Amino acid sequence: MEIRRVGTQPSGKGPSDYFTGTVRIDPLFEADEPARGAGAAVTFEPGARTAWHTHPLGQTLIVTAGKGRVQRWGSPIEDIHPGDVVWFPPGEKHWHGASPATAMTHIAIQERLDGKAVDWLEHVSDDDYNRS
Repeated sequence: MEIRRVGTQPSGKGPSDYFTGTVRIDPLFEADEPARGAGAAVTFEPGARTAWHTHPLGQTLIVTAGKGRVQRWGSPIEDIHPGDVVWFPPGEKHWHGASPATAMTHIAIQERLDGKAVDWLEHVSDDDYNRS
């Protein structure tokens, strides 16, 4: 058994290569091999969002606070709220982040395949983000 105490893992800033706006990433867990799971609490300030990306084994988001947005490639933007659980299947191109006026926090859970949990793609433009 291992207990990771709150506050023992430093918060990090979402790198501008993969995020637009102010994003804080608080690591929760990263399982040791042979397990593949990893999770983090991610807080997006208003208007902040990920770049488009995919996950080789999919991703689950659990919204814990605020109001957010998600979009999968070729579909409309959808609002998400606390208590919502979002599943992106393996390889589905998508992005997620806060609404324009409200911050949002979610827990993101994904698995690594051959050591890789995400493939980052292009940024979401302001025009695309503001379409509703």
